[in-house]
Amino acid sequence: QVQLVQSGGGLVQPGGSLRLSCVVSPSIFSINFIRWYRQAPGKEREYVAIIINSGGSTNYAESVKGRFTISRDNTKNTVYLQMNSLKLEDTAVYYCNGEIGRNSFWGQGTQVTVSS
Repeated sequence: QVQLVQSGGGLVQPGGSLRLSCVVSPSIFSINFIRWYRQAPGKEREYVAIIINSGGSTNYAESVKGRFTISRDNTKNTVYLQMNSLKLEDTAVYYCNGEIGRNSFWGQGTQVTVSS
């Protein structure tokens, strides 16, 4: 069974940086791609970014383009979301999501709070 375990997150001031991690077990190659989503209080879950295993192509939501970077380390079975120039509106619970075939797997979520 595929499992996604997240780490990172926390409290940061506007303009600061955080890095989220998503470890895929048994292997990062167990899934076809990893997406990051986020959900702010009272709002619907929002797509943030995706990285495709085959070829490593990436895509970002317009709201984070140029500030967030999604990457992977295959040797560590880990996908990262580097978040720079954080804004108040980036505050949310962030989730990683992986899919293969018809199966979808989710991380447990991690809180990111941007506050002065």
